[in-house]
Amino acid sequence: MLRTRVITAIVLLAVLVPITLFAPIGAFGALIGFVVVFAAWEWGRLLKLNGAGPVAYALVAGVALIFSTFLGIKSTPLYQMAAIFWVLAGPYALLRKPTLAAHTWRAFLLFAGIVVFLACWHAVVDARTRGVAFVLSLLLVVWLADIGAYFAGKALGRHKLAPSISPGKTWEGAIGGWLAVIVIGAVAASTAFYAPTVFTAFVEHLGWDRSFVAVSVLVAFSVVGDLFESLLKRQAGVKDSSGLLPGHGGVLDRIDALLPVLPIALLMLG
Repeated sequence: MLRTRVITAIVLLAVLVPITLFAPIGAFGALIGFVVVFAAWEWGRLLKLNGAGPVAYALVAGVALIFSTFLGIKSTPLYQMAAIFWVLAGPYALLRKPTLAAHTWRAFLLFAGIVVFLACWHAVVDARTRGVAFVLSLLLVVWLADIGAYFAGKALGRHKLAPSISPGKTWEGAIGGWLAVIVIGAVAASTAFYAPTVFTAFVEHLGWDRSFVAVSVLVAFSVVGDLFESLLKRQAGVKDSSGLLPGHGGVLDRIDALLPVLPIALLMLG
């Protein structure tokens, strides 16, 4: 299992890193578009679309991406709609746990998913236009939160964060992940290391005090995104969103925390 996981990670890095660092925006956007379409396919599967339903849903997402690009649809309204979804529907789902048997909830998620994926794609491409260091620093927020949560939870975890959704997550882990992001973010912002990054951009636009709040919000919603997908998987009765990435599960398993973080971050930066 570990060998498979490592091989998959190496292959993904061999594709993603050169394109992120050196490819023109168009090629980068096309790659992220493929990722988003596969994530949409998994979303359709988790929502239990029958037969070719998940494929049709992925095609709708792909067509929406293409049209949103060629029609010049503004990114900000998409970020706003996605932010509203995560701010309202995310906590609602985690607290009330509506099931997919509730047809209105399922229909809402099918519609909202297209908005979420569109906003995610536009946010990644927008971030890349601001620089390689900027987009990588934005991804780093989620990676640090996840890594910090893992080690802090393993060492100190006592109080379950959401036991009925993801039993392995603890409050101590979440706080550890938040501290990791805050510390690294503060160092990156104060030293202007590889600026512009999301950390230097926040300080420039919001000042230090509000930047602290903004980064904390991003960390909180990285947890919301992670738990939201865990809830969908639990209700769908599956361990992973798919088997597309051997040893890692599916695409959604890798980008679930990024789905809310990316549009919310770009929205806060204006």
